Amino acid sequence: MAIDTARVEKLRKRTVDGQAFKRLVEAGLTWLRTNQQVVNALNVFPVPDGDTGTNMSLTLQAAWNEIKDKGTRHLGEMAGAFSKGALMGARGNSGVITSQILRGFSRAVHESESLDIQTFVKALGEARDTAYKGVVKPVEGTILTVIKETANAAESASGSVKDALELLEAAVRAADEAVRKTPEQLPILKQAGVVDSGGKGLFFFMEGMLRHVYGESLETPTMQVQSLSAMSLEGAMEEVEEGQDYEVVVDFVPTGELDLHGFYGKLEEMGTSIQVGEGDGMYRMHIHVPTENRYTPIDYIMGIGTVTKVAIENLMAQMDDIQKSKSSQIQFSTVEPGNIAVVVVSPGTGISRIFASLGVAAVVEGGQTMNPSTQDILGSFENMPTDKVIILPNNKNIIMAANQAKEVTVKKVQVVPTRTVPQGLAAMLSFDPAGDVEAVAAKMNRAMNNAKTGEITVATRSVEIDGVTVKEGQVISLLDGKLVASADSIEKGVFDLLEKAEAGQCEIVTLFFGADLSHADANRVADHVREKYSNLEVEVQEGGSRIINLSFRLNDFWNEK
Repeated sequence: MAIDTARVEKLRKRTVDGQAFKRLVEAGLTWLRTNQQVVNALNVFPVPDGDTGTNMSLTLQAAWNEIKDKGTRHLGEMAGAFSKGALMGARGNSGVITSQILRGFSRAVHESESLDIQTFVKALGEARDTAYKGVVKPVEGTILTVIKETANAAESASGSVKDALELLEAAVRAADEAVRKTPEQLPILKQAGVVDSGGKGLFFFMEGMLRHVYGESLETPTMQVQSLSAMSLEGAMEEVEEGQDYEVVVDFVPTGELDLHGFYGKLEEMGTSIQVGEGDGMYRMHIHVPTENRYTPIDYIMGIGTVTKVAIENLMAQMDDIQKSKSSQIQFSTVEPGNIAVVVVSPGTGISRIFASLGVAAVVEGGQTMNPSTQDILGSFENMPTDKVIILPNNKNIIMAANQAKEVTVKKVQVVPTRTVPQGLAAMLSFDPAGDVEAVAAKMNRAMNNAKTGEITVATRSVEIDGVTVKEGQVISLLDGKLVASADSIEKGVFDLLEKAEAGQCEIVTLFFGADLSHADANRVADHVREKYSNLEVEVQEGGSRIINLSFRLNDFWNEK
């Protein structure tokens, strides 16, 4: 779409006050949401955790909800409210860092009624500095680098631009260039052949503002078709818009070359939550539609290709089932005033029950592909009859949100930085509810390191990392988060993992299996482990976690020496 020059010249003359800022950030959120799956697909590691686009979108959606009805024209007030919403709605590391970027920006414009060149430069600089201060060990080649290069470019351009719009143009160019360079700064990105997902998300947010000024479309995504195995269809259930009653998934082979832009455009007329995947010449289309449109995508696709498979699900019924599953009764420990309450993040009902049996007071649903927000974590303990709380995040991408919850409460909160469920279980074995909260947290911190964590899952991309060559769709083994082997079967993956973990020197191995592996298959694998490792006590537990993009999965191993 050509730039509307008349519109641009008109907007150049307008003051960027609170209402103009509101329109800009709404456009940024819209463009990020449009390209959400593009960002998700930039998953650097061959495991199904490509949720950066979703986390950033949900974080900024929470920020937008805070200001959508605000009528103030004061820039500082509007930016402050936007920042507050992002802080409480922050999900995942990318969302938390985004909230810190907005926090720095809002702090710099706190007393400003509108945005001029110098205020804009100052705000971007403060955004950069606040983001870096919020990370214990900043890593270059990430979203941090992108905000840094953006702020630096703005400072360099401040003396030559005429207005805030020209400065925004310079900032967006710098962000784009910084994203392109991330593989040169972070070797793992170069190995995987992708750019940083968080940095790309920040670029889309900023670019959306500029597209709004230019009068360009915010609805047609930057085209990047993901692989079939990387499609996060269960993740799409997290955001069911009102009026979108049915989920339709169609596998098809196009008659000729597929015009992706035209294809997306037609689908956008029918519904929302659109995803397209491709593999070996076959495409898969996913969409949420209202009842009256439930057959429309099928009819359309039949006109452009051969349909091989169709699935139609009633979303409202699915959501009811999910809610019923969530509401299944789990008996948590009663918290006495003055005692310590432990809050854990758990990926499924089975694991939640195990944590409850060990004395936790509350569970926040979440895990690898569904990171809870700062508000979710805060809300789990704010009304408890004690001011002593310990949080076990149980995932590396939730630790920052847990620490952010700690910072916004008056309670005495300690975060034990468990990165996996087995680490959380090991920590709970040393929990003393009547002890000193700092001393107990320190003891749990030491205990969590007694657990070795393994994972068997399916690769979502072909890549070579740490000397291990992986093909998309293969079974992969990870030990304490590091890729250690690839295999063509679950059992081979399990035995490769146990060998790398030196399981022969351990006493107990507990297999937590996910929803996509049957109890019978899990027991069969366990029996084979018992045959090979006669010295091991092998336990099997149902994890019950919601699995995304997997055909099967053995969720975690816990080796306690």
